[in-house]
Amino acid sequence: MPTYGHHIAGKPVEPSSRDYLLTEDPFTGRPWARIARGTRDDVDAAVDAASRAFREGPWATMTPSERGRLLWSFGDAVAANAGRLAEIEGRDNGKLASEVNAQVRYVGDYFKYYAGLADKIHSVVIPTDKKGVFAYTKYEPKGVIAIITPWNSPLTLTSWKLAPALAAGCTAVVKPSEFTSASMVEFARIATDAGLPSGVLNVVTGLGPEVGEPLVMHPQVAHVGFTGGDAAGRRIYELAARGLKTVTLELGGKSPNIVFDDADLGQAVKGVVSGIFAASGQSCQAGSRLLLQQSIHDRFIDMLLDFMRDVKLGDPALPDTQIGPIATRPQFEKIRDYIEIGKREGAKCVLGGRDRADLGAGLFIEPTIFTGVRNDMRIAQEEIFGPVLAVIPFTDEHDAIRIGNDIRFGLAAAVWTRDLRRAMLVTDKLKAGTIWVNNYRATSFTSPFGGFKESGIGRESGVDAVKEYLETKCVWISTDLDVPNPFIRR
Repeated sequence: MPTYGHHIAGKPVEPSSRDYLLTEDPFTGRPWARIARGTRDDVDAAVDAASRAFREGPWATMTPSERGRLLWSFGDAVAANAGRLAEIEGRDNGKLASEVNAQVRYVGDYFKYYAGLADKIHSVVIPTDKKGVFAYTKYEPKGVIAIITPWNSPLTLTSWKLAPALAAGCTAVVKPSEFTSASMVEFARIATDAGLPSGVLNVVTGLGPEVGEPLVMHPQVAHVGFTGGDAAGRRIYELAARGLKTVTLELGGKSPNIVFDDADLGQAVKGVVSGIFAASGQSCQAGSRLLLQQSIHDRFIDMLLDFMRDVKLGDPALPDTQIGPIATRPQFEKIRDYIEIGKREGAKCVLGGRDRADLGAGLFIEPTIFTGVRNDMRIAQEEIFGPVLAVIPFTDEHDAIRIGNDIRFGLAAAVWTRDLRRAMLVTDKLKAGTIWVNNYRATSFTSPFGGFKESGIGRESGVDAVKEYLETKCVWISTDLDVPNPFIRR
């Protein structure tokens, strides 16, 4: 059985406790690797290594252009090792091989994008209203960044934070989910082999209370980047606030996928399937609420059921598998509980609703569709994070906007229509950080991603993401030979 320790100061490190956790393959239902169970001592060692690398040594003295060239080399190294990384990550979380391979290859492109931005963080000269002074801004890296990521897309969601943080000149300590740590440890080894200096990227694995919380509260950590559930996000925000640390939080959602009667219904069906059943619904941006205009409701449901009738569940490593297992056993149980909640609430289960014990020891749940859902039901208001779709009818544009916004989340939304006026109206009124029109689930390193309301704080990806990891300093230089009256504010 493979054993993964921490990665600290460019080297593999055993946990100080000498204790390990078992990580389970969600397809077979059996443990496949051992992961270091970290402690506060391990966190201290990793943060100390990151802090030293930030203050001194080659990383601290590199020019932005030199950092950019190094990040570009790292991107090449990720691409060269994409197959191996994808195999490890897929075994850890059960994601389809076709998707995880594409995701890991794209991670390399993230680092190349931010490699190009590293030397384009420009200062600004300020034309102030004060005579005899020259004022300008400087943007300086915050320092050590704590990165805490979930189990659904470990390398992708780490890279959304790590790539801009390194481009800004920061160093990092990553705490991956205890369910999916192996690919992150291997990723850090590749970073070291690609020339990333010792201590710039460190990985400490383990449980949230034993590793995550000490990391967030560590006095040498300047900023926390987190992706995960809203309850955990609130806890991290609370702990970070004790040290007045800045945060970026991406906390998921309950996104509306809105289909109007003038839409291309065949394309909309594929968009709905992509929104909720891709990755077994284990996606922060999942379109888990389908809002259907009443005039097409029954016809669209028939089309959707027909599309889903022959979908294949099974081994995620096989190319013809379309839906794989649920990534973790606790999540598997949570989804089953929500399916029962939906039935008790009076919604009609028209597809699925069962786990698939016939597929072996794996954690499989059928794609599930509920109709007759009211927006005040729990299955419409709470993030399930699984292949469960709640279908809600609406009458017109204003009704769709009202239902779409009647949620505490605001991560994403989609609108399906051929009417440009309608598309513009609805996208203007929906409260969400990303809105797709006639497509779903597209993201890019060029485009900002983040949420409104309880879906989070800050933005990842795109040019603006670098700013999350920078401090703004303003410098005033006097050009006067004589100091003005010191008793009067200038």
